Amino acid sequence: MSANNASGTILINHGTLLPPGLVIETESFLPGWRVVKNIDRQVLARKIENSHWNFFFLAGPIKATVIGRAGPAALRRAVKRALARRHGEKLNSLEITRIVSRRFLVIPFLSITAHVRHIQQGMSLVPAMDFVLRMPVEAPSEKLASMDFAVLSSPS
Repeated sequence: MSANNASGTILINHGTLLPPGLVIETESFLPGWRVVKNIDRQVLARKIENSHWNFFFLAGPIKATVIGRAGPAALRRAVKRALARRHGEKLNSLEITRIVSRRFLVIPFLSITAHVRHIQQGMSLVPAMDFVLRMPVEAPSEKLASMDFAVLSSPS
């Protein structure tokens, strides 16, 4: 993958579960990450959604800049830096949305903008068990008695 035509490229984390029967041609890009070949984001999204899975787009761009000429090595360093900014999050795919190659005082640099994508079968990004409200274990009863609670009701 060259830096000149990499905008719109999708990277998928190695080991990501994909819909049964979905075959995607990939090649190694970074350790643990593979780049999708021969199809663009729209085609990949359509294939995933036709399998009744979801291909989420998460708001909030990730930006990274590295020194070096526009090329595969600089692009790999920039993507590695962008992924490091989201370290600890459970992301399984990334879309490179913009690549800019410029010079500042004859020093070349490459900037990328990427967005987190997520491939999964369910409709919600957060598992349902994470939405369970938990009461404090040692809540004083008089404190609970004095708290105001709001009730949500529907008209039906």
